[in-house]
Amino acid sequence: MSCDLIANLDVVRVTRVDNCGLPIAGENAFVSECVASVAMNPNVDVSDDVIYRAANGTLCGVKRGCPTLLGYDLEFNFFQVSPQMTSVLTNQPEVLDANGELVGFDDCAIQCAGGFALEFWAELVGQNCTDTGAQRYLYVLLPWVSNAYLSDLSIGNEAVTFQLVGNSKAGGRWGVGPYDVVDTAIAPAPPVAGPMLTPLGDTCHRRIQVVTIAPPVPDPACDFVTVPALGA
Repeated sequence: MSCDLIANLDVVRVTRVDNCGLPIAGENAFVSECVASVAMNPNVDVSDDVIYRAANGTLCGVKRGCPTLLGYDLEFNFFQVSPQMTSVLTNQPEVLDANGELVGFDDCAIQCAGGFALEFWAELVGQNCTDTGAQRYLYVLLPWVSNAYLSDLSIGNEAVTFQLVGNSKAGGRWGVGPYDVVDTAIAPAPPVAGPMLTPLGDTCHRRIQVVTIAPPVPDPACDFVTVPALGA
């Protein structure tokens, strides 16, 4: 065990999911290092307290209302004007050039069905390596983000940042995921990269854990990356 400090955001991967929250196999993901920030603000429904008060004003008891987590309101700020990344994030119509290459996107009606999964890796400060020399990262997963759209955009004489907003959803069919993100070997055996050891529950919106498997590398051509089929 260790007490870690979280440093900078390192790598982000977004993966297209279908209307049931299942990751879509094929060229349906994008990896980026050009990300400014990820904010996850809890959206909570607060139940009313039940107060038992006698006629003479004496407080007899209180039953506190149990708040319900509706999800996380996502604010995702990135620098890349990548049609591939925006396609995964918003599922908006794509614009192709004369050769059939993806060169842009339209802003049309917000796509509320389907969505994307968001994973990101952050560096740790302190004991950031294991005894065997493997670097440790903080891994965060939101398996299903929907209702996403590009927010305010200003282009001037300063660095341009795109902001995307959306909402997390519970459930879905991410399971343990299609990617090898954790070490599945039992020490002292050599590391073996594999999917998460346990799936997210039906009421879960997010997972945060420390991992020792290195994050994915962005595609050199700034193109889509392949999503393996679940269980493949």
